[in-house]
Amino acid sequence: MIAAFESRLRHGSSALQRSRVLELHYITPIVNLASIANVGLVCHQEAERIPHLSVASESVQDNRRDKRIPGGGILHSYVNTYFDARNSMMYKLLQDGVRQLAVLRISPDILDTSGAVISDGNAATGTTRFYPSPQGLSELDEQLVFADSWNHSDPWIKLERKRARSAEVLIPGFVLPRFIHGCYTLIESDAAACLGVDPSWKVEVNKSVYFR
Repeated sequence: MIAAFESRLRHGSSALQRSRVLELHYITPIVNLASIANVGLVCHQEAERIPHLSVASESVQDNRRDKRIPGGGILHSYVNTYFDARNSMMYKLLQDGVRQLAVLRISPDILDTSGAVISDGNAATGTTRFYPSPQGLSELDEQLVFADSWNHSDPWIKLERKRARSAEVLIPGFVLPRFIHGCYTLIESDAAACLGVDPSWKVEVNKSVYFR
């Protein structure tokens, strides 16, 4: 049954090519940018020691807290970046009324980080598979990862598309500031705030990533 479902979902799919990964994304409140520009991105375990504003859902973090990556470490020992921040996390944050969010634009060179892991969907979901990076890119479906919408009339396919839309690149420990090249924002004033943190960043207002 599961095999038939996956076959139906992936009909006409194509493997994700590295050339399609122009950047990776990380969602964070703008107030955290000064600290991030200084020390970089750190895993959830280390972030607890650094003053910051967290918008993470406690129920989601409970699911991630004790999960171990096959052959690797605890999920919370990795920095979780997305192939595209127009995903279920962003959608839920916006629905909950969270504002002044920045999407950090991260160099795809982090794919070559020693110990990096690629997940073919939300890393906390039980059906998600994990692969070494960058080889694991070939296991991802480009159409699902970059789909404009995960909506579908079949509720099971919708759930799977939603999961796949949140595919992650997990970086052990930290991501250095030099890999952060810029950010996307929803409005111009937020873009100005990002540039105020680092004038060298490529900053753009990108309403699409915020479902606008």
